Amino acid sequence: MSRYSFLDLATSASVRSAQAEMGVDHLWTPGQVDRQFEAFTADEEAFIAARDSFYMASMSETGWPYVQYRGGPPGFLKVIDETTLAFADFRGNRQYISVGNLDANDRVALILVDYPRRARLKILAHAERLTLDADPALLEKVVDPSYRARPERIFRLRLAAFDWNCPQHIVPRFTEAEIARAVQPLHDKVEALEAENRALRERLGRG
Repeated sequence: MSRYSFLDLATSASVRSAQAEMGVDHLWTPGQVDRQFEAFTADEEAFIAARDSFYMASMSETGWPYVQYRGGPPGFLKVIDETTLAFADFRGNRQYISVGNLDANDRVALILVDYPRRARLKILAHAERLTLDADPALLEKVVDPSYRARPERIFRLRLAAFDWNCPQHIVPRFTEAEIARAVQPLHDKVEALEAENRALRERLGRG
């Protein structure tokens, strides 16, 4: 039987009830789809390597969800192998809500977005936190010496399932670096035209 592994984990009785209420429950019946997203491929690895941020949700013992923005240099979230991610956890406001939540419940949900291309990747995983000296080889992989932020720990994530979202309602947004790359040809052209104008003025002046 085919499996839709992300929905196998995300669907509960109340979710199935909501799907039935909206008349779409037949779309997600086991065997209707074949999307076994339980191991990263080269496509996911390339997508993750290009991201400079993601959102991570955890759950407290009191039942409240907490969504945290994580940022760093592009590719700071590392694909270690086809079922493992890791990243250095940099010092922030020192509330440690995610850290505490994960000590009680290791389940996390990540959302990664490529705004210019309007692509979104959802990941369900089990997270564990490691001290910086627990795995020197892993530390070397996740820490970028050129990035000026203080890592406090490593998070290692064991993939449970992932899925790609549709691009609806994602508004394209661009970072300063992306805009700079996009307009660089225009700057180059303007500089070339200015140089050409200077050369022409010099010729006319000599004439």
